Amino acid sequence: MKTTIPVFTFLFLCCMVVISCAQSDKKQKNKMSKETVTLDETNVKTAGMEIATFGTGCFWCTEAVLESLDGVKKVVSGYSGGHDPNPTYKAVCTGETGHAECVEVTYDPKVITYTDLLEAFFRSHDPTSLNRQGNDVGTQYRSVIFYHNEEQKREAEQAKLELDKSQAYGKPIVTEITPAVKFFVAEDYHQNYFANNPDQGYCAFVIAPKLDKFKKVFKEKLRKNI
Repeated sequence: MKTTIPVFTFLFLCCMVVISCAQSDKKQKNKMSKETVTLDETNVKTAGMEIATFGTGCFWCTEAVLESLDGVKKVVSGYSGGHDPNPTYKAVCTGETGHAECVEVTYDPKVITYTDLLEAFFRSHDPTSLNRQGNDVGTQYRSVIFYHNEEQKREAEQAKLELDKSQAYGKPIVTEITPAVKFFVAEDYHQNYFANNPDQGYCAFVIAPKLDKFKKVFKEKLRKNI
């Protein structure tokens, strides 16, 4: 993990764009139903894969960024960290369920390490912004790492500590580091949202520029077909 990481100029762009994730969803919300199941971690382990869970604001952005990395086999958008036993997008958007929009990442540790994913996590959003990314405001958009074991916890805490020590962002990092709990898969139309809706306003003006910047920085770690 590098100890000095610049804040990307695309964060300014995200702050200036009027469209928010929740606003952009209004035309989509009645299209598909929602699953409320978790990934089978036993099967994942058997296949030699590992699981990581991150929230960096709108899960459309998080998904688009992380699924571009070599070694990442699957990225699922969903909700975690709340108290509602059956969260829906509409309920989560109120900020009253306690859930964060996040993604569950299945990855091959022989190809990409958890440290690599942490670097991608910290470099793809503003971890100093409390409960906000651009115009997406609320606890559901908080910066959060849900760790699945003690090693992930140790690496996440160390990464956060090193970044704060280096004053990489000029402000304290507010990223929440907390144990992974039940992950609820978001409604079907949220999955692969950027890939399926590249011309939609939020995708074109927020996600696309962010993804372009990310790919330039992580060009050595991208999937070969990107």
